[in-house]
Amino acid sequence: MRIGIYGGSFNPIHRGHTELAASIVRQGLVDELWLLVSPLNPLKQDATSDMAEYEHRLNMARLATEGIEGVKVSDFERHLPIPSYTITTLGELRNAYPEHEFVLVIGADNWERFPRWYHAREIIRSYPILIYRRPGCAIDETTLPPSVQMADTPLYDISSTEIRDAISEGRDMSRWLDEKVLAYIGEHGLYRQQDGNCHN
Repeated sequence: MRIGIYGGSFNPIHRGHTELAASIVRQGLVDELWLLVSPLNPLKQDATSDMAEYEHRLNMARLATEGIEGVKVSDFERHLPIPSYTITTLGELRNAYPEHEFVLVIGADNWERFPRWYHAREIIRSYPILIYRRPGCAIDETTLPPSVQMADTPLYDISSTEIRDAISEGRDMSRWLDEKVLAYIGEHGLYRQQDGNCHN
């Protein structure tokens, strides 16, 4: 199977994440898409003070993807050394599931800073990459390497940072959060205190 790997903090997961994932599967760009909940992003190691515990983020992702065909949640990175760089994660996935082809799914904003990624050239040489559109990020497709493809996906102008800020201020986020995720956040009192300095 062709498996899309869409990694992130998902702090919290929102409809932008899940609808994007569903769109990629519906278009047949991958057979399945795995949301890989990351314990720690190597490029965001200073942004942890408003990070919900890993188990909470994993539970919310599972709640948000219930019933979405072809979209699964994976805790694969929790078993790897922290931080796990993408090249390491992809290699371990390939070793664990040699029957699958793995495709890295990233946003256009991440593609713009991809040269900063650990072993970026090796990733491009070794794995297909699927880029989804992000507001404010224009990618010239004629400059993309052969292994890199743009996906025609909807634009979602929302971020987990904005959602955390809104929750901390008591604003209604039902438009962007699955009702089960919203209930989980309330039940566990997540994102109620913020210093305003962290971004996702």
